[in-house]
Amino acid sequence: MSVKRRDDGRWLADVQPIRGQRFRKLFDTKGEALRYETFILANKAKDSGWNPKASDRRKLSELVTLWYDLHGHMLKDGLRRKTRLDAMCVRLRNPVAAKLDASVYAHDRRIRSENGTSPKTLNNELGYLRAVFNELRGLGQIDYANPLELVKPFRIDERELSWLTDDQVTILLDSIRKHSDNPHVEPITLLCLATGARWSEAEGLIPARLRNGSVTYSKTKSSRVRTVPIDPALETFIREHWKRHGPFTGSISSFRRALVRSGIQLPKGQASHALRHTFASHFIQKGGNILTLQKILGHSSLAMTMRYSHLAPEHLAEAVRLSPLAGHILRSH
Repeated sequence: MSVKRRDDGRWLADVQPIRGQRFRKLFDTKGEALRYETFILANKAKDSGWNPKASDRRKLSELVTLWYDLHGHMLKDGLRRKTRLDAMCVRLRNPVAAKLDASVYAHDRRIRSENGTSPKTLNNELGYLRAVFNELRGLGQIDYANPLELVKPFRIDERELSWLTDDQVTILLDSIRKHSDNPHVEPITLLCLATGARWSEAEGLIPARLRNGSVTYSKTKSSRVRTVPIDPALETFIREHWKRHGPFTGSISSFRRALVRSGIQLPKGQASHALRHTFASHFIQKGGNILTLQKILGHSSLAMTMRYSHLAPEHLAEAVRLSPLAGHILRSH
């Protein structure tokens, strides 16, 4: 690679930036030849074809750690997600992230499904892993497409929401009052039934958030603060309870034992959440407004609240009025 003068007095620029293609051109002056040499070298230095970028060899676990450092630590469940993601890295044998094979992931998911892992859990894990690639790409840490972008989640049948009848509420409260080994179970249960709160929200209530006949829940699942009015008698009951027993403590295990003693059968995983469903179901059945219910429950979207809409009185009345048997006399045999 040089600029040389030929016997005929002209100047030859012979440029070969890297092994392969050469650039040769004749010029009348040495200055022109040198400028051409500089031009070729400068432009080819910018050409990705001549300067291929080193492939990203970072392991999947490295990306998970990077995701947590840059984004995951800000999430409420960030540490729990990272634990799940770390376990996935181990099961997938911690491949180079850029070369993660969607079929390998799908095979691992199938094995997990056959071993009893629920479709919802598997869908959550897929979402967590996708989010790692999406977030890091958005932050400019990776420049390749999400390798799991086209993997489809499992289709999950909508689960029936369990709720308690008035008689079952009475039975449950009797079981708690007569046999509970934890004094906090009753007031927390009453709060859930009266305000539609999640168990953790009611359990975390402090005196400063109970005032003027209303309860304020903060640090909720949707990260929104919401205030729900309650009966003055319930406010008095809770304040007197705090004077006698102090702040609420972890009581969910005691609640589950009381539920078992009551004999009430609920679907798996809906023990304490049934109290929230009970509030919502009774609210709608008694003519409550669906938009008001959304605000009380703290749902981020109305679609979540609409699960209870089929319990509205007018909805149930239409089922009778608009059925094909409407107007026909049914005879007993």
